[in-house]
Amino acid sequence: MTEPAQGAVGWLRALVVDADDPAKLAAFWQAVLGVGVVEQMEDWVQLGVGSGRGRVYLAFQPATDAAPAGRMRLRPDLEVEDMDVAQGRIEALGGRLVEIVHERTGETHRRMADPEGNEFTILAPLPADLAKQVYGD
Repeated sequence: MTEPAQGAVGWLRALVVDADDPAKLAAFWQAVLGVGVVEQMEDWVQLGVGSGRGRVYLAFQPATDAAPAGRMRLRPDLEVEDMDVAQGRIEALGGRLVEIVHERTGETHRRMADPEGNEFTILAPLPADLAKQVYGD
């Protein structure tokens, strides 16, 4: 396998699941993974990373549409140092911007799509206090 021409655009931070009942689905995955809740708001439940090998966490938010039977609605979140640079590199690789999302918290992130239309999000690093809760570092 060949190495990419440039370094990584970002790193996988989370898999975000669009759920009909985010709290109920989060409780299920908490039990499956043996992790606690790190952050919970009206429209967001974020689990911890646990003590296992993976450093990716699951998060749940309300679904905006129905999933086809047997298919999970999920989207990777990629943490990046600079969203403008990351977006440019992704577009150069054949991806595209879907939308810029403005959260109630004042934060923004960008919903991107790969060349086949699969969506993912690029976002800034977690604030230091939340990163400490999530990763325990």
